Amino acid sequence: MKELYIFLGIFLFLTLGMHHKEWLNYPLEHLSNLSQAGVYGLGVIHPFIFTLLIYILLWLPRLIIKYFRKKSTN
Repeated sequence: MKELYIFLGIFLFLTLGMHHKEWLNYPLEHLSNLSQAGVYGLGVIHPFIFTLLIYILLWLPRLIIKYFRKKSTN
């Protein structure tokens, strides 16, 4: 459940960071135009792909730190 919250936090941070004007000025129109998004050919799934990439980039150092902490306690 913790990882889901982290993923959703990254998603919201990226969404509001990249498209804050659209979300504040016309959020429903922005959502309805999402199906026509042509971001690198990803279309409607581009927010999830970018969020997953950032999540993995943040997850790898956390995994390495967890491994070394566990190794040092043994």
